Amino acid sequence: MHAPEDAGGWFSPAVPRVLAHRGLATDAPENTMPAFRAAVAAGARYLETDVHRSRDDVAIVSHDPTLARVGSRPERIGELTAAELAEVDLGGAGLPTLAEVLAAFPGIRCNVDVKEEAAVGPTVEAIRAADAVDRVLLTSFSDSRRRRLARLLPGVATSVGSAGVVRAVVAAPLGARGIRWAIRGARALQVPERSGILRIVSPRLIAAAHAAGVEVHVWTVNDPDDMRRLLALGVDGLVTDRCDVALALIDDAGSAAGGPERPAT
Repeated sequence: MHAPEDAGGWFSPAVPRVLAHRGLATDAPENTMPAFRAAVAAGARYLETDVHRSRDDVAIVSHDPTLARVGSRPERIGELTAAELAEVDLGGAGLPTLAEVLAAFPGIRCNVDVKEEAAVGPTVEAIRAADAVDRVLLTSFSDSRRRRLARLLPGVATSVGSAGVVRAVVAAPLGARGIRWAIRGARALQVPERSGILRIVSPRLIAAAHAAGVEVHVWTVNDPDDMRRLLALGVDGLVTDRCDVALALIDDAGSAAGGPERPAT
């Protein structure tokens, strides 16, 4: 399968990539250290996560801006300190900081969705402190935020925001030239297969992205049949809640084809 022309760092392992969406939360709360440890134990080399800013300017791992869904509490992430958020009981674990995740898994690559503008500074600080520029990929629904992160962390890998995805779909018929215009410096398209009635992932989009040296990762793919179909279509990565299922499926396919086993983490 395809790899970017300037592969290195985050992109250096061979594709396909399995991105453990918020860790592996089958027996642990999402986006917590136990969920990340479970994903790594299952063989994941990529952790997908999200960050918000705490009251004391720390990058906190959390998908939601509030504790309502995961902690049954009314506060927003930004209303509590990192120490207070660590004590929130999500079901046996609290909310970790991005710095803690980067420190705990030095051999693992992280895909980090920066959910709010206030989290940009704390995220950059955590990545710099961990010397982790080459093992993170940063993304955001906001293209302007994604570009700001890229300016603050030269050389960091990024994935386009929602506006860039729309541009890429429109520009795919133009091939590599259109994709390069659409992504504006990003190195990955991380997309759902569909958005409403709009089909995003298509053979034409994948071919154009690959011609431009850009990877295509699809979220959030949990059904094994969908995993097989998308991998056969040529996508480079699966963002999934079931990294254990995806990794086993890829291993089985490799064994059946007589290919090498997946490298150990």
